[in-house]
Formats: sequence, C-alpha cells, structure tokens
Amino acid sequence: MSHTAHIRSHRKPRRSASTLAMRAGVAGGVLGTLAVAGASGSANAAEPVTQTLELPTLTADLAAQAAQSADATEQAAANYQLQAERDAAAAKAAKEAKADLAEARQKAAEAKKKAQEDARKAAAARASRTADRTTLSTTADTGSTSTSTSTSTGTSTATGSAAAVISFVKAQVGKAYVSGATGPSAYDCSGLVQTAFKQVGISLPRVSQDQSTAGTQVSLSNLQPGDILYWGSAGSAYHVAVYVGDGMFVGAQNPSTGVVERPLSYDPPTGAVRVL
Repeated sequence: MSHTAHIRSHRKPRRSASTLAMRAGVAGGVLGTLAVAGASGSANAAEPVTQTLELPTLTADLAAQAAQSADATEQAAANYQLQAERDAAAAKAAKEAKADLAEARQKAAEAKKKAQEDARKAAAARASRTADRTTLSTTADTGSTSTSTSTSTGTSTATGSAAAVISFVKAQVGKAYVSGATGPSAYDCSGLVQTAFKQVGISLPRVSQDQSTAGTQVSLSNLQPGDILYWGSAGSAYHVAVYVGDGMFVGAQNPSTGVVERPLSYDPPTGAVRVL
C-alpha cells in the first residue's frame, strides 16, 4: 500500500456527460435570456433618445407644410376676390351697355315718329294747297279773268316803298328755310314777309294767319308789286309771299327749296292784301 493511500484524494469527482450537458444548457439559457434582456433594455434605453432627436424634425416639417398651406389658401382667396371683382365689373358694363342700347332705341323711335309726323304734315299741306288750287281754278274759270290774266294786267313797275320791299326779298333768294327764322341767313314764309316790310318801317304780325288780314284785301286780277299773297283762307292762311310783278312772287317755300322766286302758276295763291 502506498503511503498516500490513506489520504483522501483532492481530485474533484468526475461528472457525467449528461450532467455537463444539462449545466451547459442551463448556462446557455441564462446567457440567452440575459442577452435578450440586454438587447431589449438597450432598445428601450435608446428609444427616448430617438424620439428626442426626431420630434424637432417632424415639428419643423409640419410648420413648413402649414405655412405653405396658409400661403396657398391666401392666394386662392385673392384669386377668388379678383375673379369676383372682374365678374362684378363685367356685369356692370353689361348693364350699362343694355341701358345705352335701350336709350338709343328710344331716341331712334322718337326720331322716326317725328319724321313720320313731319311727313304727314307736309302731305296735309300739299293736299290743302291742291284743294286751294282747284278752288282757285274753278273760280277763275267762272269769272271774267284768270290768275294769269291778273298777272298781265297788274302793274309791273314798283316804286317807292314797294321797290324797296321787292329789292329786299329778291336779295334773299337762295337762303335757307328754317321754321321760326326771321333772317338774316334763314327765314320761314311769314318771317321773310315781316322782315321785308320792316325795311320800310311797316310792322306786320309774325304769323301767316294774321298777315293775311293785315291790309286791304285786293283781287288777284289787280295785283301790284309789293302786295302780300296768301294761301288758304283770310285769317287762317298757312303760307304767304310777296308779289314782285310780271307774274312772279318771292317766298320762303319749304326746307327743300328755301327762298325762291317763282311764277304764280307754280303755286297759285288764294288771295292778296295790300299794305303799301
């Protein structure tokens, strides 16, 4: 026997393979658990840092987007306002144009109505003259002399005031006919007669009706230069002129002819008065 046989062996007892495997598995599980826990802890520990770094970036982006949205909204509002102003201006212009058109149409209608009325009056005056001519012709046929005969028997040489009146009216031949005018550039029929006799100091009434009764009624067969001829009835005559001798008269006839010298046959008068 060895001298060390009585001493307990200091060796550790051998472990079986199964025991070692179990312990290794337990150790691995613990280490795996710790690794997972560590990783989870590291992740949890890192998360607040990540949030702290990213939040300012997200907030800046949102602010920029909000600013852009506000700018876009403001621009859209400005565009809407501008369009509204344009629409209002167009509507106002259309309304004014419509009013102008209505006014123009009204004026055109009034002008047309006036022209028709003037044409009606002119036609009535022509018809009245035609009737007067027919009456005068009938009277001349039944009498001892005609208008043409009276022209040939009348005195053809004017003297004194009559000569001055005749000289004046002949000087106005060619001037315009304007209703209500009394010279010097235009006349109506009674305006010419009144102004002519005013040259020799004789004051006559202004209108044809009154001038046809202003002097002594004379026969058309005994006319003298300076006599006032009238058309229509005495006191209601519608036209007057001045007899200038040799079967001729001078008168402001109408707007188309103005002041003219014509033979009595051109427009035979109804009667005559003498003021000289």
